[in-house]
Amino acid sequence: MSASLKRVPCTIVTGFLGSGKTTLIRHVLANANGRRLAVIVNEFGDVGIDGEILKGCGDSACPEENIVELANGCLCCTVADEFVPALDQILAREPQVEHIVIETSGLALPKPLVQAFHWPAIKSRVTVDGVVAVVDGAALANGQVAGDLEALSAQRAADTALDHDDPIEEVFEDQIACADLVVLNKRDLLDASGIDKAVAAIEGALPRAVRIVTVAEGRVDAAALLGLGVGTEDDIENRRTRHDFEPEHDHDDFESFVVTLPELGDPAAIVARIAGLAETHKVLRMKGFAAVKGKSMRLLIQAVGPRVSHYYDRPWGLSETRQGNLVVIGLKGLDRDAIAKSLLG
Repeated sequence: MSASLKRVPCTIVTGFLGSGKTTLIRHVLANANGRRLAVIVNEFGDVGIDGEILKGCGDSACPEENIVELANGCLCCTVADEFVPALDQILAREPQVEHIVIETSGLALPKPLVQAFHWPAIKSRVTVDGVVAVVDGAALANGQVAGDLEALSAQRAADTALDHDDPIEEVFEDQIACADLVVLNKRDLLDASGIDKAVAAIEGALPRAVRIVTVAEGRVDAAALLGLGVGTEDDIENRRTRHDFEPEHDHDDFESFVVTLPELGDPAAIVARIAGLAETHKVLRMKGFAAVKGKSMRLLIQAVGPRVSHYYDRPWGLSETRQGNLVVIGLKGLDRDAIAKSLLG
């Protein structure tokens, strides 16, 4: 394979809010040793904060334009309209990016995102170098999977795009189950007994042998973190999680496409049509935005089955075309023409 066709390795960093993901990535960017990096940040709510923290590194290894922020929920469910364009943007950079780091939302399930690397628009260009789970060592030593459970609950309540409402202990187990490396962070807050308790909690959740490294303030050797060379997407089906049988997260069994919407006169009409499509077609989820005549704000639309939520999220930019885009996700065999015709009224 020629250098120009070589797949770019991607490291997926998962872990709860407050575990230290952003701090770890900032450390990696500051110690890249000349490697050209890019980052995709997918942190609901705090995405702007995380992005600004990372951009503040000021390191030539990852200039500001190589940091792409996605604030619209689960990456695995926005492959067509967000993840692929983000990769396109990064892979078009000159000089070419050598490694991509993806920071997932704190409540994300990593397996569906790894499965998305089998998508035709993705698999020939990138590979999963490894999945890194960052855990809060101090919390684990105290018998909790996260340090600030109230903040985690608030994040879950605020994230209307979140598809699962499982106990956070189960989300923790799913994150650990997909890991190729576990980073036990906040070692500086623990004594030897605390470290032992935290490691035991991780090992109790690990379904297989995975390396655990203990660090303080996210200071992991970048050379050890970037370069695992696992190709996780080729083994991901062997990593059993609690959500393996949920259809909306089985990328082998569903497809997606995008419908472009003209300006709407009545938002209630499109909401009703979306809800109806969940009943008449194999549509599991729809998500996107629309322009409403006479409204300066963009209408954000999200639907899981017949449950549809919508609200105005931000003003339209002066240079933006006032038209909507709605991604439709469903089981394979969707009647795309019929669905698009229904949405367009």
